[in-house]
Amino acid sequence: MNEAAEPSQQDTENSGSKKLAYAMFGLLLVTYILMVADRFLISMLATDIRGALDLSRPNMFALTTMFTLGLGIGGLPAAALITKFSRKAVLLTGLILLSAATLLFTKATGFATMFVFIVLQGVGMSFLATAMFSLSTSYFAANRVAALGLVNLSFGLGSLLGHWVIGIMRDAYGSWEAPMLIFGFTGIAFAIAIAVAVRPWFSEVAPAAKHLVDSGGADSLKNHNTILLAIMSALYGMVIYGFLGTYPTFLSEGLGLSATDKGLVMLWFGVGGLTSYYGGKLGDKFSSKSVLFTFSIALGITTWFLFKTDQSVMMNKVLATGVGVFGAAIVYTNLAGGHVKALKRTLTGKGSGMFVTSVYGGASIGGYTMGLLVQNYNWVFAGQIQISLLCVVIALLALGLRENEFSK
Repeated sequence: MNEAAEPSQQDTENSGSKKLAYAMFGLLLVTYILMVADRFLISMLATDIRGALDLSRPNMFALTTMFTLGLGIGGLPAAALITKFSRKAVLLTGLILLSAATLLFTKATGFATMFVFIVLQGVGMSFLATAMFSLSTSYFAANRVAALGLVNLSFGLGSLLGHWVIGIMRDAYGSWEAPMLIFGFTGIAFAIAIAVAVRPWFSEVAPAAKHLVDSGGADSLKNHNTILLAIMSALYGMVIYGFLGTYPTFLSEGLGLSATDKGLVMLWFGVGGLTSYYGGKLGDKFSSKSVLFTFSIALGITTWFLFKTDQSVMMNKVLATGVGVFGAAIVYTNLAGGHVKALKRTLTGKGSGMFVTSVYGGASIGGYTMGLLVQNYNWVFAGQIQISLLCVVIALLALGLRENEFSK
């Protein structure tokens, strides 16, 4: 089904209500939380996996970041599929692929097979995320960025709960395979529930069906705003995954924190991400240019102090919360919203796909480049150059956005 396919108004009125729509959206958000948590399986179980597969430390570290490579690969193909098939079909394809790849982790025989499974998992997550972004901004068209904020809030919940739940499973079953099997089969169960419960009048709604005029926005990805936003998103991917990929190591090596204390610091990043709905509301109320400029600067100031060794653990928690609020909740959400608004309302799938590809394309090298800077200089220099300075670059690029060319 084409993304622009338009169900009749009568079908919409007879088939459902706002309450039913909210229930279906709730099911999708819970599924998204589960799948976000799934992505932490490799990093949380890395020691067990390394021993079981006889992997070197560099190879194991590489595997923990390859999920983002799959995300980057899958974004634009997912957007293309959404223009030819239904959003629900693309979402289910992503969910099944992600869950199947998770189950296949237990059958890996070495680095090569695990690498393939992780990239496939990332592609599945890319399909799922792109469909979620497209679906939410189409049905809740009057509050597109706020709807994206709810999707990103679910990302925050998955990040917050993932480490904790996986750790409990590992300790309860004494096996690294058990959590993977549980997540994989649960994902398949949710796919069946979505296939049965989510109706086309909700997942495939077109702008005209919501009585909105498709005015403004470009009719292809080759436009000023999309190109600028793609660069900004790639840089943001390097910023946020430079943080996520290396800050736990800094807390251990630079500050000597225990695993428990390190986990408690990183938990506050997830707490900050829970404000994503309000980050989205900012994007609906104010211009993308002003929001992205202001909060990219705020993120740059916050991250300037991340890698200093002369501050308390409480200060590290405050800084991690700031990264969650300014970065994950506001900048990330409004970059996604900017990509959607840069195109016509009938092209939300393409905008979502471009966002996913660009942000996770940058993310795929974020940990590696931070590692090079740390190896050749030090933690403070690396953080201030790759993270803080890039935030300033993002803010300056935001000034070049053309608000008058966004869709209305």
